[in-house]
Order: sequence, then structure tokens, then C-alpha cells
Amino acid sequence: MSTETDFTLTPVSIEEIRHLVSDRAIQGETVLLNMGPQHPSTHGVLRLLLELDGETVVNCVPDVGFLHTGIEKNMEAKTYVKAEVMTDRLDYLNNVGNNLAYCLSIEKLCDLDVPPRAQAIRVILAELQRISSHLVWLGTHALDLAAMSVFLYCFREREYILDILELCSGQRMMTTFIRPGGLWRDVPVEFEGAVRDFIKMFPARVDEYEKLLTKNPIFMDRIKGLGILPVEVALDYGVTGPLLRASGIAHDLRKVQPYSGYEQYDFIVPTRPEADTYARYLVRVEEMRQSLRIVEQALNKLPLGPVRSNNRKYVPPPRSEIGVSMEALIHHFKLWTEGFTPPVGSVYQGVESPRGELGVFLESNGGPKPYRVHFRTPSFTNMQILPYLARGHLVADLVALIGTVDIVLGDVDR
Repeated sequence: MSTETDFTLTPVSIEEIRHLVSDRAIQGETVLLNMGPQHPSTHGVLRLLLELDGETVVNCVPDVGFLHTGIEKNMEAKTYVKAEVMTDRLDYLNNVGNNLAYCLSIEKLCDLDVPPRAQAIRVILAELQRISSHLVWLGTHALDLAAMSVFLYCFREREYILDILELCSGQRMMTTFIRPGGLWRDVPVEFEGAVRDFIKMFPARVDEYEKLLTKNPIFMDRIKGLGILPVEVALDYGVTGPLLRASGIAHDLRKVQPYSGYEQYDFIVPTRPEADTYARYLVRVEEMRQSLRIVEQALNKLPLGPVRSNNRKYVPPPRSEIGVSMEALIHHFKLWTEGFTPPVGSVYQGVESPRGELGVFLESNGGPKPYRVHFRTPSFTNMQILPYLARGHLVADLVALIGTVDIVLGDVDR
């Protein structure tokens, strides 16, 4: 493929693509084009092999793997705690959620407790991260459809959330703040004030986005009735998250399989019956409002107490003990150099990421390193629906359809 442009005639031979395209393409009645893997609207290194009849998409074949880094196998070469930093690099818009899913799987494997204060802080940060991810989605989705103002406004609000993450962990994105048995450390005294400032400011900003988009005739013309996903098709493909909820199914792991104390919080699972790109936009906007409700409830009932388990078999002693206790120093040294050894067994733990069900399969052979790590990532599963959504639409609609799926290529390729 030429490096000069993103749309080129595909260079592969007929034999290589015969099983992917229709007989009309083989006979030269339709045109084969590449979109990507360097096209800005593919939101990463995704290549789409398009079969076009004029400007109508006859077939769309995603080609993935350009961002594959072997994270799962690399994690199996490290101790459980040292492997966690790689989870930040999967879905780089849901770093806290990735950490949470991995730590929950370790805690299930080891039967490790988590203090109530740590549980509440985990929920606050995970929901702020969900809002941050939806802001990136909304801004880039609008930008793909030529609405530049919304992009700038969404990234303005996202900065508040990144500042809060930096306040807690010292990092804006790759935080690794959640640890097995709790958190790296307690949040600073400025944390509550920063979060309350965001809670006070954000609802009016969401209203502002809706004033710009929700009844905008140009925006509605571009996405209303586009990419309809019937519920039975969504279930057949294993689609989860906002895509499934916009098809009318109120499936959310925070409700159906609560974790981290989500059963304590009052929130609704937004759904829409229309199942089109516009419905998925409405669902994600409402999800931001519901996440803000959860954050406020968790902050109001934030308990005092420790933020790490007292189970010294798996959790290092507090830093304050290392300077006064030789036993604590030795224990800390052994945990960080040798790691801990969970019991033999395997677990699966799912969480609700901004894109759908993020699951971690973790298997232990009794050693200090995981025997098998595998992620069930929502971007990979949800992307399989793209050929179904694209078929029969114009090639100009592809940018809206890619955006409505909300894929992150690090989450796809791993």
C-alpha cells in the first residue's frame, strides 16, 4: 500500500482476497480500496479493506494486529504486581478500569480483602475515568463529523479529570494507582475538594454539549438511522456496553454482577430502543451523568480507615514501618523481589469498562508469576460488528460508524 495516501487501490493479489470479497469484486464489477491503517478517522492503526459499488459499501473487512505488543505473554514473565503496569497500556482511555479488573482477579484468586475506603475511592476514580473516556469519544466523534467546537470543549473538561488522577498518583494516564488489596496510597487532602469542584462544574458542561449537538439538524442528519443494530444481532456477536444498551438491553456488570461495592449506589442503566448511531450517542451522554451521580454518592459516604489490606502474605507493609522494623523491611524486600504465591487455580473477573465488558482470566500454578493471563476486551469483540453496520451505507458514513463503535486499538490488538 502506498504511504502517500490513506485511500489507495489494494495491492494484494486476487488469490489473497478471494475468500474475503464477493464474486463481483473478482470479476471487476466493484472496487477494492484500503482505508487506513494511517487514516485519522480509524482512531488508531486499523486497516479496513472496503469493497465499493460506486460509493456504497458492499463489504468491509477489518484488518487488525498492527499494534500487537504481546502484553498477555509478557505479563506471564513477571510477578503479579510487576505485571500490573502493562494493564494501563491496553485500553489507554480506561487505565484505572484496567487496573481494577486485574486487581479484582488477583483478589478473587487469593481471597484477598479490600478495605471499604479503598473500595469507595476505586469507584470514584473508575467513574471519573469513564467520564474521561466518553469525553474523548464524544469530542473525536463530533470532530469526525466536522463539529470542532465540541472536541475542544470535551478535552477542556477531560483536563480536570487528568489533574485529579495526577493529584492521586503523580501520573495523568498510566496511574497504576489501584493495587492488589487496595490502593498504592491514600488520596491527598486536596482530593475531595477537587472532585467536588468537578461535580459542581460538569453538569452544565454536558448540557452545553447537548445544546450544540442533540438537536443540531446537520448532526442528526449524519447519524440518525445510521448503523442500526438489531438486538438479536448484537447478542449473536457478543456485543456489550453502550452498543448493546442502545439496542434496548439494560446489561451493565455494575448492576448484574456488582463489584467494588457498586450495589451500594443508586444509578440507572441508560437504554434506547432505536439501535442506531444517534441512540448510541444519547446513551453515552446519559452515562456521563449517571457516572457523576455515582461519584457524588461515593464521595458523600467516603469512610475513614486504611486503604490497603492487612494481609501481609500478599500486601507489603506500610512505608512508615520500613524505617523502624527490620521484619517489615525484609517482608517488603521479599514481596518486591520474589513476589507472592497465590493458590493453584483459575478465575475470571469482569468489569464494566466505558466500551463494555472487560474481563480478565487469570490462572495460577502456585508460583510467583501468573501461569496464564488473558483479557476479554470489549473493543475487539465490538469491532466485529463493523462489517454488519457498514454494509449498504455510503463510504462517507464509515467515519461515523467507526466512531459509534468506540474502539481503542490497544484494546483490540494487545
